[in-house]
Amino acid sequence: MQRLLFLILWLGVWEATAQQNTDNFPPPETPVTIKAFRAKGTITVDGRLDESDWDLTQPITEFFRVEPVQGGTIKNPSEVRILFDDKNIYFGVFALDSLGKKGVRMQDLSRDFNGLENDVFGIQIDAQNTKQYAVSFQTTPYGNQQDVQNFNDNIRDEDWNALWRVRTQRTDSGYYAEFAIPFKSIRYDKPVEGIPVEWGVTFFRLARKDYEKTVFPDIPQSFSENRMTYAAKLTGLEVPPPSANIRIEPYALYQYDENKEGSVLVDKLNNPKIGGDVKWAISPNAVLDLTINTDFAQADVDQAVNNLERFNIFFPERRQFFLENSGIWAGAGNNFVRPFFSRTIGLSNAFNAAPAPLDLGARYTDRNENRTLAALAVRQRETDDSPGAIFGVGRYIQNYGQENNFGAMVTYRRDDALGSLDLESQNNTTISVDGFIRPKSEITLSYLLSTSIDSETDSQGYSGRLFAGAFTNNYYLGYVNYFISENYNPDMGFVFQKDVMYHTTGGYAILRPKWLPFVRRWDPGAFFDYFHDFEDFGNFQQARLYIFPIFTWFKDNSFLEVSLTPTWQNINFNFAPLGLEIEEGRYSYTQYRLRYNSDRSKKFSGSIQYDFGNFYNGIRNSVIAGLRYAPIPHIAMNIDYENNNLNGVGILSEDLNTDLYTGTLRLALNPRVQLSTFYQYNSFDEQGRWNVRFSWEYMPLSFIYVVLNDTQTDFFDPVQRSTQFISKITFLKQF
Repeated sequence: MQRLLFLILWLGVWEATAQQNTDNFPPPETPVTIKAFRAKGTITVDGRLDESDWDLTQPITEFFRVEPVQGGTIKNPSEVRILFDDKNIYFGVFALDSLGKKGVRMQDLSRDFNGLENDVFGIQIDAQNTKQYAVSFQTTPYGNQQDVQNFNDNIRDEDWNALWRVRTQRTDSGYYAEFAIPFKSIRYDKPVEGIPVEWGVTFFRLARKDYEKTVFPDIPQSFSENRMTYAAKLTGLEVPPPSANIRIEPYALYQYDENKEGSVLVDKLNNPKIGGDVKWAISPNAVLDLTINTDFAQADVDQAVNNLERFNIFFPERRQFFLENSGIWAGAGNNFVRPFFSRTIGLSNAFNAAPAPLDLGARYTDRNENRTLAALAVRQRETDDSPGAIFGVGRYIQNYGQENNFGAMVTYRRDDALGSLDLESQNNTTISVDGFIRPKSEITLSYLLSTSIDSETDSQGYSGRLFAGAFTNNYYLGYVNYFISENYNPDMGFVFQKDVMYHTTGGYAILRPKWLPFVRRWDPGAFFDYFHDFEDFGNFQQARLYIFPIFTWFKDNSFLEVSLTPTWQNINFNFAPLGLEIEEGRYSYTQYRLRYNSDRSKKFSGSIQYDFGNFYNGIRNSVIAGLRYAPIPHIAMNIDYENNNLNGVGILSEDLNTDLYTGTLRLALNPRVQLSTFYQYNSFDEQGRWNVRFSWEYMPLSFIYVVLNDTQTDFFDPVQRSTQFISKITFLKQF
């Protein structure tokens, strides 16, 4: 079987080499120019585009196809018109579809939807002409909203929320979308008399039934719509001078918690709470965010993971205050080394890392086309089992050239003394420098070097990252290096392991074979990972060769992977994945993977992944399967299942069988009124968890939430159960 896989991989690489046609092209020396027109009347945002002002604009129709192949005739044309008045900029979109309403592909009505499995139209704006930053406003034929910050076409913040409106209308010939984006929601420089206002703008559309993606202006297939060096120049705007721009968001909350052991109530909390956030745009470039008595009751819960690897698991941030502008921090976007990781804020120092309340926080961001200044400060309240703490971050980024930058960052954490636990005051500092270099559109280089200074251990440690990659229409090649010393202790950060140096190199071909008309894209390739001690370079830890001769998307975007991963391990520490103690020594084994998912945009879709082969001194078979049913966008159901079956593993040659069941149900009256239900049961620790959340966006970005969380763990005797009920109302007002 291995010989067959290597043969298929060789054929794929040979075809990529034979093509020798990158089809990449550089940014235009003179950008395409488009024009916005002042509206003479009132624009009603209803998705109809029936005001006479729309007829006076110049339609933008010259889109460029990037999927399923670059260039050529567009099957689903689009048209964009642009208006503005004293308060808003308006984008009117008509997305032609020969099947009309029947051609729409929609999964659900969630706000931050999956942009690859729905019909989508998006607008990207670089109002400060940085060429390195864009804000994106996206919608679907049903009027879902998604807003995204993007840094260097490299780091994407999907949980950033701006104040804007969109309405849509579906017709027999396609759909209309009408955007109204307040000027106050866009950061731009103060207009200078006699100098015309010009913004960088791009558009994109995904017609999902054909997986046809089109962009305006022309951008190579290997880059996204956020590569703002290719942006069109939007002219004709008469923007209001930046004025006092203050956004307040107070909230009121009632929370009831109870914890039981068996039938005995051991703890109860009955707590009303008020607080809120304030956003003040001090200038077009500078924004100050304040949060008081911060609450994250409506944040999504983490899903359980059964970890069989030797590395720490990374769980993403889900709290809104920390998500906005998170891409500016050094290390953002990677899950191996982050000198600053905001999830360390709001957790006690107790063994179970229970939530700790936050009294107040502030974030300051000042960005222009030359540099970025940012700072964050948060005060965490003292609890019974952890001291109060102050968290601080300072960041500076200097841009140079078209897409290059250099940065520095300092983090500081100070834990107060806590007499009840005989804890003295402690502090921890990290100092980091990093940079991003793009000498050509296809080549990206980045680096990070960080040191930590910790008062508790009286030690200093180091970590770093180096990346070099080339991404064209026909291939990707890259090298990444991470190193982390034993004494690197970023109390405000995250590392996947200590005392390690990690190298990975490899790449893949990007093929669109005409002799396989049912294949949209085939990416055969291989990556080699090598881990060794940082302190003792000669001490080998682990190596893996990931070979994927079949890594294929079909025309409907269904997907198939066939791969193998020869692995070499040196276990010289106490290691017990899922409680199975592995004897120290050297191991070599190979795991195989078969993975398939059907067209996820259809009403019914499924996925399955089967991993099998040896595992240390035993055998591992793992199955991950899922079913999704969305008969209409207002109803979506998911059922997911994971099974790990281990046989003859560890010192005792033990067998272990774990099941992880997950079910979700989302009901939506419209994109603004939704009920979502999540249940998960893990047989490994015999824990079941419910999360039920109702949300109503009764005004733009003003919400009513009702949340129920219930967790029961049968592993303990007596059974432990915690129940939480939360009701919360927020109100957003922008001045």
